[in-house]
Amino acid sequence: MSKNGSTSKTLSIDPSPLVQGYEVVIGFETHAQLLTNSKIFSRASTHFGANPNTQACAVDLALPGALPVMNKRAVECAIRLGLALGSHVAHRSIFARKNYFYPDLPKGYQISQFEIPVVQGGQVSFYMGTTLKSVRLVRAHLEEDAGKSLHEDFVGLSGIDLNRAGTPLLEIVTEPDMRSSQEAVAYAKELHKIVTWIQVCDGNMQEGSFRCDANVSVRKPGAALGTRREIKNLNSFKFMQQAIDYEVRWQIEQIEEGRAIEQATVLFDPESGETRSMRTKEDAADYRYFPDPDLPPLVIAPEWIEEIRGSMPELPRTMAERFVNTYGLPEYDATTLTQSQQMASYFEATVKDCGQPKLASNWIMGELSRKLNEENIQIDRCPVESHQLAEVISNIARGDISNNSGKVLLDILWSDPKASISALIESKGLRQVNDSGALEKLIDEVLAANVENVAQFKAGKEKAFNALIGQAMKASKGQANPQQLTELLKKKLA
Repeated sequence: MSKNGSTSKTLSIDPSPLVQGYEVVIGFETHAQLLTNSKIFSRASTHFGANPNTQACAVDLALPGALPVMNKRAVECAIRLGLALGSHVAHRSIFARKNYFYPDLPKGYQISQFEIPVVQGGQVSFYMGTTLKSVRLVRAHLEEDAGKSLHEDFVGLSGIDLNRAGTPLLEIVTEPDMRSSQEAVAYAKELHKIVTWIQVCDGNMQEGSFRCDANVSVRKPGAALGTRREIKNLNSFKFMQQAIDYEVRWQIEQIEEGRAIEQATVLFDPESGETRSMRTKEDAADYRYFPDPDLPPLVIAPEWIEEIRGSMPELPRTMAERFVNTYGLPEYDATTLTQSQQMASYFEATVKDCGQPKLASNWIMGELSRKLNEENIQIDRCPVESHQLAEVISNIARGDISNNSGKVLLDILWSDPKASISALIESKGLRQVNDSGALEKLIDEVLAANVENVAQFKAGKEKAFNALIGQAMKASKGQANPQQLTELLKKKLA
């Protein structure tokens, strides 16, 4: 039996829009922890990693007489997100009490927004291959986080850490617009990129700063929406896809065996690769929302919104379109280079110095990214500065060195960033031979030594030509200009 109570089966993943004749329907609720120094309704610190219960004040503990006071920076973050997503930022919104009891929620309710959220509508757009997809947003509302239950299994005890209680969150809710786990992951990655890009969230999924809940259901095409189950607290994109794929298969399995799907909250177990039910899912009525009497309506002046709009950075989707139009890059390159502001800035600085957009794109997405991944570091910690990469690319573009020689230079610069590129080219013998006279002499020697390959080529065997090129490159110790060598060899054999 599986943890869901059904017979366990091996679940294969079908990436097509229809899975065993069913359409997959996915909506997301994402909790983005806001980049503020203090909590949403108190002055207690939001610093991560402090000793348990050292960052919980009277307001967080819900002591009698302690009243909440709104954090202005949290509101600014909400406005920035609304502007980035093309949403309507409400000039007036209200806070409500969401009533439920858990040990890590001292008040017995969570302060959130219900009827009138601060951010309304909007969308997140992203590419799936060459197809532009858009996911509509319902809302993004401000709320406080709960504390955290700590379970010490080895001693059989549980404790409560209230450091996280009151940490400001934006809960970002989508329409059920996604139709596969791949689409869901692409949406989550794009949203993650946006919230980090506009600096409202650090996006650290391991620390819980960016937590995703996926609402998953299946239905026959054209039928009404099926009963959804919410997969809680997905903290990696890899687990997100695995969890959704398993849940889809499990729901189809239940329906095919004649069982009804019950609305529930489920957790994903990475070790077993299965989802398991945690509790039946509540509806809004179960939370008994009512306006919080301790907090007046949140009123946002239009002038403040415009002030924040003026301080917004160029957004990644807009920047990607500019890279296509200004630099002539393919859409794939432009999207990849705008995964982070640091990578986009590195690319533009490189192009400014070398004037070779496509070569710069190829090197940053290729060799540079490979080495960054090997070191598990981000581009802002890259030991090779943009002007150094630009110098390597300029040498390649002029034909002074080959691509392979460029890789050799990059490897040396990685461990010795202060090395002189021009000196390395000479000392390592990396300069490419472009002298046509020298290349013709080399080709004559290769042709004389490889009479059989020459005869095979003239008999129509194209592979013999590649063999001759290989011999010529070997004779030049890899320093011959491949393009020039190829053209000269063709003339000789004509």
